[in-house]
Amino acid sequence: MSEELDLIFDEAQEHMQKSLEFYTHELSGIRAGKASPSMLETVEVEYYGTMTPLQQVANVNVRDSQTLTVQVWDRNLLKTVEKAIRDANLGFNPVNNGELLIINVPPLTEERRKQLAKKAREEAEKARINIRNIRKDAKKHIDRLEKEKIISEDMAKNALEDLQELTDEYIKKIDEKLAKKEKDILTV
Repeated sequence: MSEELDLIFDEAQEHMQKSLEFYTHELSGIRAGKASPSMLETVEVEYYGTMTPLQQVANVNVRDSQTLTVQVWDRNLLKTVEKAIRDANLGFNPVNNGELLIINVPPLTEERRKQLAKKAREEAEKARINIRNIRKDAKKHIDRLEKEKIISEDMAKNALEDLQELTDEYIKKIDEKLAKKEKDILTV
């Protein structure tokens, strides 16, 4: 393969990997019924006039499958963190015991589980579309190289086959993550 083709593949693979990582991050924010520190990833706390992610001012731990604890490093922030969690609209009502916040994670209703599974499928479709767009861009570059006679017709054909294999591999990874997440969400 030519150097240009190598660059195209490396770039396509890098973008596909980033797309997969983004999808994985999006899935981690979808609640599966069990308590998880990732449930509070979106919470930001006002800390000395700056909005700061909760993880930078406190430890979030799992006490049991239905309970999270938030140990704030600066006790003066306890009420501020409590308010930030309430205001984050996650449906949590933290209990302040003077030392840490205790968050009981309510069990999901069947309807809510179905909504979350649907959201996971929507995120998966966005990720698949992104992967296919990356393939489309790489294909344009391969076609351009063939048109400009930088690579032969056979090289272009082989490169397009390899590109399709790469695309299929990443879409399979997305589908596997989706299946696992749906199982987590729908398991009571």
